[in-house]
Amino acid sequence: MHELILGGARSGKSVHGEALAVQSACEVTYIATAQVYDDSEMRARIESHRERRPSHWVLVEAPLSLGEAIERHARADRLLLIDCLTLWLTNLLLEGDERFVQERARLLEVLDHAPGRVVMVSNEVGQGVVPMNALSRRFVDEAGQLHQVLASRCQRVWWVVAGLPQCLKGNVT
Repeated sequence: MHELILGGARSGKSVHGEALAVQSACEVTYIATAQVYDDSEMRARIESHRERRPSHWVLVEAPLSLGEAIERHARADRLLLIDCLTLWLTNLLLEGDERFVQERARLLEVLDHAPGRVVMVSNEVGQGVVPMNALSRRFVDEAGQLHQVLASRCQRVWWVVAGLPQCLKGNVT
């Protein structure tokens, strides 16, 4: 089963993904896509996520090669929790078009055959105003297109608002 969790910033989407992982009774591998750079606020966000996670979860950092990380760690008895796709997308757009196209295609290819459960968390960014600069507009466009493709391929899609997960696609069991 592959799942996509969408929501705005601080909507509770990561907490929902973590809850799904805990409830699964599977071995969990957490795939983190964030890069800190020289950003104390991002460092604090990452630490907050780290403190919430059970210590026995395996952590894999994949800021660029997400498809490779999924291929390497997906197993029938394992849940992969990927947090978050929009950070991964940002990292790739900053790397340039060639790397972006390559890694996006690799992600979609690998997901089609990944065993086990894959839960992907991503920010919905397309509900605001159209950004004023070209890179921001491209980011919004690429995120929206990625979400549409993933939603069509996932068995379950969630929308989280104010900490309340709503199932948009698939059965809730």
